[in-house]
Amino acid sequence: MEKRRLWLKKEKKKSKNLSEMTECEMKSETKCDPTAFNSTFLHGSPTPICSCLVSFFNSHFISFNYFSISATANVRYSLNVPQSALAGDFDSGNLENISEVLMEATSPVRRVLFISAGASHSVALLSGNIVCSWGRGEDGQLGHGDAEDRFSPTQLSALDGHEIVSVTCGADHTTAYSETRTEVYSWGWGDFGRLGHGNSSDLFTPKPIKALHGLKIRQIACGDSHCLAVTMEGEVQSWGRNQNGQLGLGTTEDSLVPQKIQAFEGTPIKMVAAGAEHTAAVTEDGELFGWGWGRYGNLGLGDRNDRLVPQKVSSVDGDKMVMVACGWRHTISVSSLGGLYTYGWSKYGQLGHGDFEDRLVPHRLEALCGDNISQISGGWRHTMALTTDGKLYGWGWNKFGQVGAGDNIDHCSPIQIKFPQDQAHPLIQISCGWRHTLAVTDKQNVFSWGRGTNGQLGHGESVDRNTPMILEALSVDGCSGQQIESSNVDPSSGKTWVSPTERYAIVPDEPVQGPSTSVRGNGSDANVPENDVKRLRV
Repeated sequence: MEKRRLWLKKEKKKSKNLSEMTECEMKSETKCDPTAFNSTFLHGSPTPICSCLVSFFNSHFISFNYFSISATANVRYSLNVPQSALAGDFDSGNLENISEVLMEATSPVRRVLFISAGASHSVALLSGNIVCSWGRGEDGQLGHGDAEDRFSPTQLSALDGHEIVSVTCGADHTTAYSETRTEVYSWGWGDFGRLGHGNSSDLFTPKPIKALHGLKIRQIACGDSHCLAVTMEGEVQSWGRNQNGQLGLGTTEDSLVPQKIQAFEGTPIKMVAAGAEHTAAVTEDGELFGWGWGRYGNLGLGDRNDRLVPQKVSSVDGDKMVMVACGWRHTISVSSLGGLYTYGWSKYGQLGHGDFEDRLVPHRLEALCGDNISQISGGWRHTMALTTDGKLYGWGWNKFGQVGAGDNIDHCSPIQIKFPQDQAHPLIQISCGWRHTLAVTDKQNVFSWGRGTNGQLGHGESVDRNTPMILEALSVDGCSGQQIESSNVDPSSGKTWVSPTERYAIVPDEPVQGPSTSVRGNGSDANVPENDVKRLRV
């Protein structure tokens, strides 16, 4: 025991002089084997000295390119090993010193790499390939093995070790992609086959989609009840609900498993976006396509007809498109010159043109003509746009404060969103849910605002917010160094059952905005069924 005390005392002294020790070790001819260190330090074998710790961090903090849905730039991050993974022959005093070394070397321990917002839930990908989810969990969309809501970010333990590089939320379901395993995982509400597993069952923990195994995926887009995946070769797979042709397969039959969109054969796709029942895509050559439900002009084709296969949008002034996003019934696109275009439904001003009239073809948003747009996101009835210099604009439906303007009135023109002065750093990512919004700054702070009933804002409460509020559990300026609660579920024990039909309410569609025969010259008005109804989630 006396020898151990002397050893611990010596080790504490070493850790205080880590910088000197590191310099000394670098000059030494003796090298520490990072591979051996990984097996000993992480799995509870003999305690390494601090020089091995430095060698381990140098060998494991590697950069990794990840494709962001904004289609603007690669996000670079480090695969940091979380402090909670450490194990070994430590007593409390020595562990405290090692903890200080870790915090200094990796501060913060976790960094948010990507965020995604669903109807009433949120998901984040953190450094170390950690996935967290929070908000509504009734349909299993959080992946924690139960139907409980979570009011703060909770680590999705079922995906630990799967090396997830992207996450995407649908309305009440979620997907994730593992690049090393070439697996797409899905979970949540399964009606219409939106999970891609060949049935309509719900899943309360992630499950790989067999039909996509082995495919290298560039991007995944999830709408209300359908999903699409773009491969590295530019091919598109689609699955789920297809009542209005939103899968692009030439039929109106739902698909319980992914199917390749044959209409894009020979036309490489750069990215896709999914709305409630319509879909949009941008090709590698900058062409814009739309298909699915078109009642509000949200396909951009000059009429209100549905399309069962992708059709090219021709009226964009010859500009090449580089990205596209879909709201519930409206569409947003950005040109190579940074111009922003909107079209479709505008009852709540979500198109941003200063009025509430639908547009049947893409219209340039003049209010932002002096700004270069780097990222866009569409909510149920609101829209957000991020500029290259990190400014954020929002407009549209604002009943719950989801625009973030500090009020609860609708805005039919873009308004710049203000952040707390001491936290007003440029933004690098945004994501709109149905009634809430998420954003990440270049200082790795996460903000959320809007509807909070199910905890989707992540603040540990069920309160709405009409201005951005820092999500402390995931932010550098909050408490991101603390341990995030884990769901601790066995991936094989998740509940599953078929979604009952009573989850739907039959509701009439919104009336068409503008004259019945035309909308200020934006295109002809096709026949609209008088009794057209949609099934909406209760």
